[in-house]
Amino acid sequence: MITNRKPEFRLGVTGGIGSGKTSVCRVFDVLRVPVFSADRDARETMEKDTGIIKNLNSIAGKNLYVNGSLDRMELARIIFNDRTLLEKVNLLVHPAVFDHFRNWTLEQTASYVIMEAAILFESGASKYVDRVATVVAPVEQRIERVIQRNKLSREQVIERMKNQIDDETRIKLSDYVINNSENDMIITTILEIHDDILAFINTQS
Repeated sequence: MITNRKPEFRLGVTGGIGSGKTSVCRVFDVLRVPVFSADRDARETMEKDTGIIKNLNSIAGKNLYVNGSLDRMELARIIFNDRTLLEKVNLLVHPAVFDHFRNWTLEQTASYVIMEAAILFESGASKYVDRVATVVAPVEQRIERVIQRNKLSREQVIERMKNQIDDETRIKLSDYVINNSENDMIITTILEIHDDILAFINTQS
């Protein structure tokens, strides 16, 4: 449903690495719900924002842009083995992403919008949304998905999982849960969430 007013409702979609957040958001996109990918925006920001580029190099203690673009594998190697550096990078990048989300929301005209973020709770992004849907999947399926998608080793995937909160904690903090194992049909659940949000919005107008 498209309206002429600015959306006043924001849904956060989160889940651990390999849970299938992107697949879920594709369904919302078909329902004409605009999706802001915080992860993609963060990647673009680290490639284009000169101030952030300078500070990233300072945090890393080396030039991460030798070939003209960010060496993501090197950045990951540095920050995922040092929580202090990880925090510094997050504190550098996240505020910029939140500003982009707020500005992007003002450009939308749908009934509600979505922020998709892997670390919605960890980054503090949850305070910018009204409700949260968490995507969950069995750990082994998640590991296999990421190994195939990102060409990482099993050990690398597990290390990245350790830097995210667990599903049980996410579920406790969420309003909706979407099971995305290979045996689950996510479309029915997403339609139920969509209808629930629209019904809530209609009661507010």
